[in-house]
Amino acid sequence: MSENGNVEPLRPARPCPECGRPSTRKSYPFCSDRCRNVDLQRWLTGSYAIPVTEEEENLKPSEDGD
Repeated sequence: MSENGNVEPLRPARPCPECGRPSTRKSYPFCSDRCRNVDLQRWLTGSYAIPVTEEEENLKPSEDGD
């Protein structure tokens, strides 16, 4: 607690990755459920992708299970 009796937040508010407004505790790191759902939809439709290098694509698991 701070000197004036207010509870300090665990995390500082950060800009929402979708719209730039301050994030809320309920929807962190987003400002609202709407922005959270927009981001989720982008992941589900393939708009976002984690890059893979060519070496990782060519790796095959070993046949002995290691």
